[in-house]
Amino acid sequence: MSDAVIVGAVRTPVGRRKGSLAAVHPVDLSAHVLRALAERTGIDPAQVDDVVWGCVSQVGDQSWNVARNGVLAAGWPESVPGTTLDRQCGSSQQALHFAAATVLSGQADLVVAGGVESMTRVAMGSSVAGGSPFSDQLRERYRGVEGFADDAPLPFNQGVGAELIAARWRFSRAQLDEFALASHEKAAAAQDAGAFDAEIAPVALADGGKFAADEGIRRDTSLEKLGELATPFRPDGVVTAGSASQISDGAAALAVTTSEWASRHGLRPLARVHTAVVAADDPVTMLTAPIPATAKALRRAGLGIEEIGVYEVNEAFAPVPLAWLAETEADAERLNPRGGAIALGHPLGASGARIMTTMLAHMRDNDIRYGLQTMCEGGGMANATIVELL
Repeated sequence: MSDAVIVGAVRTPVGRRKGSLAAVHPVDLSAHVLRALAERTGIDPAQVDDVVWGCVSQVGDQSWNVARNGVLAAGWPESVPGTTLDRQCGSSQQALHFAAATVLSGQADLVVAGGVESMTRVAMGSSVAGGSPFSDQLRERYRGVEGFADDAPLPFNQGVGAELIAARWRFSRAQLDEFALASHEKAAAAQDAGAFDAEIAPVALADGGKFAADEGIRRDTSLEKLGELATPFRPDGVVTAGSASQISDGAAALAVTTSEWASRHGLRPLARVHTAVVAADDPVTMLTAPIPATAKALRRAGLGIEEIGVYEVNEAFAPVPLAWLAETEADAERLNPRGGAIALGHPLGASGARIMTTMLAHMRDNDIRYGLQTMCEGGGMANATIVELL
């Protein structure tokens, strides 16, 4: 029976907005991780059947099929195609799902999945370009629903959704700040232990230096400092910039094939893509779909939540993983053990592949059989992926 396996995973360090990666074109960020993936795995780029690349803001520097442009900038053969997709924050996780399905179906032997986002160079929401993707018919469906801002070009607001989740699950400001602080503390500890080193491909900078470590981790933060931040989404709210993911730049890539093809070509699989699903929920609250996505993935996999050794639930906002924990009754000690997007950053189109790369490294380092990754996404969607260590 055929399967889909990941034979390589690599990422850039995640840069802060206007930070170390600000001057690097997203095409070149993409090219960097593609080259690093080939070098680390030994795959011949000429054998890559397709590159499936996530990117949310496909405008300006990220327009015109950034996947294909990244392939060409990497110096890979012109025969290698590429396509760019947008499933909002889960774009590169969806790229992994498409890559796995493609090799499982026999339509390809080797597919590279990943993504990029330079939120410094292409601001979030810039693809709206003065219009609105929300038609009158769509607005009519949700007009009057709490949290839906009918008079705004983007009437669905993730920050408001995070506040709605916090209210529904009765999370206090203190709980959110404590979760945010823990994310920074876990990420700092992992960085200090060298846990991220093997998964990162340092980026050469124009000044001759190298950018080699995630720069969003705030080692000097505290509950006192977090408690001083404003609540921008609701005057009486509990969500702040400190309990939200960071605006970031970065890229990540995964090589996907079958066990048979990997064996024939001398490649060592890291993990099997055991189960891959997508689910959807209320688009106004927007961020709750990881809960049904997880249930769907576990059901299809025939596994219980207690059998999963590590969970990566993207920290778009602190209420998201906290609500997920409350509903799944998962072990909080297994959640985002090396920190999450609150500390490491959230380069939208790259985050799915970045998180998978980090989770695979944690599984390998700790001999964990099953890992589960899920991400909330614009429009009220979520991908969930279960991988099995090999």
